[in-house]
Amino acid sequence: MKVTVKYFAGIREAIGYASELRDTQASSLAALRDELIGQGGAYADSLARGKVVRIALNLVMADETAALTDGAEVAFFPPVTGG
Repeated sequence: MKVTVKYFAGIREAIGYASELRDTQASSLAALRDELIGQGGAYADSLARGKVVRIALNLVMADETAALTDGAEVAFFPPVTGG
């Protein structure tokens, strides 16, 4: 299936671009994150399991157990603090 993956803030800076269209076999957000981590490099560094990463699915904050569907939009971003 194809999904649009968007990256924000420090994750976008590390990976080097804001979004990409990906072919994936992942059935959940957790599986997609693991697939991206498996690419190594900036993906592994910025999405590592030890790091807090927020995920939205189709513009709604979601748990990593959420199921992916063809055409979904997934956004990864670090926690945000206000001042």
